[in-house]
Amino acid sequence: QVQLVESGGGLVQPGGSLRLSCAASRTGFIFSKMDWYRQAPGNQRELVAGITYRGSTNYADSVKGRFTISGDFAKNTVYLEMNSLKPEDTAVYYCNFLGRWNQNNYWGQGTQVTVSS
Repeated sequence: QVQLVESGGGLVQPGGSLRLSCAASRTGFIFSKMDWYRQAPGNQRELVAGITYRGSTNYADSVKGRFTISGDFAKNTVYLEMNSLKPEDTAVYYCNFLGRWNQNNYWGQGTQVTVSS
């Protein structure tokens, strides 16, 4: 069973930056897409950013120009660089990987990001 481990969350002031990481317990080209989601209290989980093994990226409108996703599909690691953070970015952030051959979805345990002065 593949496990995803996230790191990099924390408390940051508005306007600050954080870098999230998510790594799978297995290497090799076994995923076709790696995404970041977030869920704030009382809200549904939403897609923040995604990257495919071909290098295509997509972003939620609310984070365009501020967040950058990057990934290594050989090492099965994805990053989310978050700049100009706002209080409304406060949420638990989850990584999600899509299995390239079995189409399974794998989730990380979540990492808390809090933007507050």
